[in-house]
Formats: sequence, C-alpha cells, structure tokens
Amino acid sequence: MIKSGSKQTHAGFAFVPDTSFKQIPLSDTILASAQNVRAVLAGRSLSDSLAETPAALRASAQAVSFHVMRRLGVARAIKQILVRRTPPNPLFDAVLLVSLALLDTALEHAGDAPADFGAVRRLPVYAAHTVVDQAVTAVDGQRKMRAYKALLNGSLRSFIRERGAILAQALENHEAVFNHPDWWVAQVRRAYPDQWEALLQSADMPGPMALRVNIRRSSVEAVQGALEAAGIAVVRAGAQALVLAAPRPVQAVPGFDEGWWSVQDLAAQQAGALLPLRDGMRVLDACAAPGGKTAHILERADVDLVALDSDPARLERVGQNLRRLRLDGAKVSLRCADAADLKSWWDGRPFDAVLADVPCTASGVVRRHPDIRWLRREADVAKTAALQRKIVDALWQTVGSGGHLLYATCSIFPQEGERQAAQFQQRHSDAVRLAAPGQLLPLVDDPLLSHDGFFYALFAKTA
Repeated sequence: MIKSGSKQTHAGFAFVPDTSFKQIPLSDTILASAQNVRAVLAGRSLSDSLAETPAALRASAQAVSFHVMRRLGVARAIKQILVRRTPPNPLFDAVLLVSLALLDTALEHAGDAPADFGAVRRLPVYAAHTVVDQAVTAVDGQRKMRAYKALLNGSLRSFIRERGAILAQALENHEAVFNHPDWWVAQVRRAYPDQWEALLQSADMPGPMALRVNIRRSSVEAVQGALEAAGIAVVRAGAQALVLAAPRPVQAVPGFDEGWWSVQDLAAQQAGALLPLRDGMRVLDACAAPGGKTAHILERADVDLVALDSDPARLERVGQNLRRLRLDGAKVSLRCADAADLKSWWDGRPFDAVLADVPCTASGVVRRHPDIRWLRREADVAKTAALQRKIVDALWQTVGSGGHLLYATCSIFPQEGERQAAQFQQRHSDAVRLAAPGQLLPLVDDPLLSHDGFFYALFAKTA
C-alpha cells in the first residue's frame, strides 16, 4: 500500500484533520457514506450523491466517502478475502467497504498521536473498536440489513485479529496496492515511467484550498490582510493567488459575499493568465461552466465575452458566480449550445481569443474528486479525445486572423494533452504553437503549494 508519509508543513502550516463533526454518531455517518459509495459503484458521481445527503450529515459523510474512494481498491480486496459470498444487498456491501476502509486506517495509525493522525489526509479520527461497534449499530438499525449483523461483526473482528496476513494477501492485487483501476495504473505507468508511482500517490492527497483574488474588487494584499485578521493563515502563491493553510467553508472566509475572491486551483488559474487579452477584444470561453475562468478573463480586461456551455443548469452557475463577483455588468453573453455545432450559436464574427477548456476524463483532478477513478472506463479516454478533436476543430474556425486559441484540459493522459495538441497542429497549417506550460503534473512536493493536473497549449492563427 502506498503510504502518505510523515506530516508535511509549509511555512509552519500543517494540514489538520477536520473533527468538527465528531458529535455526530459514527453509525449515522457510516450509513450515509455507504449510500454514497453505493451510488458511485452504480455509476453516479459522488458530488451528485452527496448533494442529496441530509445537511447535518453531509460534512462527515463527505470526509468518510472521500476516504473510502481513496482506499476502495484495498477495501475490496480485503472484503473478498473475508467474505467469499457477499449477501445480495448493495447497501450492506457498501457498509462493509466503508467499515473496512475506516478500520484499516485506524489499525495502520493505531500508534499515532491524535494530533498527527491523518494530518496530511485530513481524516476523521476513529478508534478500531469504535468503527466495529458503530458499523454494527448502523446495520442493526436497518431492517433489510439486520440479518447480516453477525456477518459484519465477525468479518471486522477477524480483520483486527489477522490484519497482517490478510493485508499481505490483499496486496497481491495491484488494484489494492495503488487504489486505482488496473487500466488507469497502466496508462499512467506508460506515460510517465519515472513518475507514475508518485502520481498515483499524489492522487490520494487532498488538494489545498486556493483563492484567486478578484482584482476588480480588491487586492491580494488587502484580502490577505483581512484573512489574517480573522485568524486564517494563508500564503501568497502567485499574482492573484492565496492558499489557505487549512480548507474551510467559503462562508467562513472573509470576502466571499463581497466578491473579493473565487476558489480556484493554482493550475486552473493559469488559463486566464495565459490567454493573450487586451481591452476591446472579442473573446469566447467555450465549455465555460462553472465560470471560474470566465470570471478570470473579465477580471483581467474589458472585453466583449461570450460564455458558452451545453448544460443549462451549469450555465446558470456561471451567471451566479459573475453576479457574486460583481462582474455581471461587463459585456457578457451566456449561451447554451454545443460548442462543436457552430450553426447553433456562432454569428460568424471572429473572436480575438478563444479559451477551449474542453471536456476530458478529469484524471488531473482526481485528488479533489476521488470517485473519478472508479467512474471512468478505459474506453472513455479515446471517447473524450475524439470529442476534443471535434470541438477544437470547430472552434478554430471562429478564431480571427492573428487571434489565439488556448487549449486546456484537466487531464494527465497524453491522449487528451500533448498528443491532442500535436495532432491539432498537424491538421491546421495556419496554427502556430506558442510558449505554454504544456503538461502540469499533480506531484506533491509541498502539499500547500501543490496543484491539479492540467495541460495547456496556446496557438496563434496566421493570415
């Protein structure tokens, strides 16, 4: 099993576990988490499932569900050893997986001091005997699972007694070692033969909370001062970026309602900075939702902007974000359409700059969305690459002579990054590739200043 290593700090800051929900019965959290895990195993995103979790349980269920997603490979392998025939009850199966993930972590860190336990991963702190007791309580409280109470209790206690031997057997399975599907591991290993293990390890480290300061409303220095005055430790990480020492709800950070800042990963913040902008330009943000990059463009220059997205609900979030940031008075047109279907939305007038943040597997943001690795299938990589080609080829037609297109994806798979950019340039003789970061890898040297996986390629259109 890949270990997280010792607690890491930056400038005296340490990631600490969020234990604010310890008053909630663990049995309730286990059951709520199991419902979310069951949803993911059925093909539903964890974000959508968590949105339906009762508000009082959402924080604790999210923490535990995220942890289970990061340990699902080993939990599955342990389950197969302990329970040869799992009862045909999907919710019980999920309860068992949640319990095993929590129990394995409790036993792994049994000798750690409470202040250090889970410091890097920000885990809730539970003792092994508490996990067993509360897992059994959760099952006993559900009529359709009550018959499996003894099976659950016996399995968990067997694991406590024989963890060493059971874990050694479980780790013969590569999925258990890396907690990623085998095909994902193979893809990363082929693409990054010298870094693949570090990349898989980094996917299990929660990303820091980074803010992009809205320079139309405030300054980096002013926002930093306001946060520090409120007792929130931050570090500056770029022209508009501040990183919090420990994540917290946005409403608990000064300036959210005033539109002083947006939450945006450090890698994603490069999009708005890389796109060549000046006042008066006509700009397109294709695949714009939820609007972070749209807002960044408007913060940088007074432009005539079209924000495009095919999902009406997500497009509404763009409008909401612009209103909160007090950017809704800018020249912005929100349009709901398929970016590749030019006839449905383009009026024929060329754009000076186009941001093509195209759909992808999201393999670069798996540390923030750990369910992605279990939701994706190997065939999805080729499917998204084909969709990307269709979109960027269409968008290139909208770029005026001398204009620019910035191609961006939150992926680490070369099929969606460097390979896509190289093939685009081969298809378009009028595309000149300019300097851009290329592939940004989410390697965790300093957790506080780490970033998601992203790819950027910038093209200029010749006459």
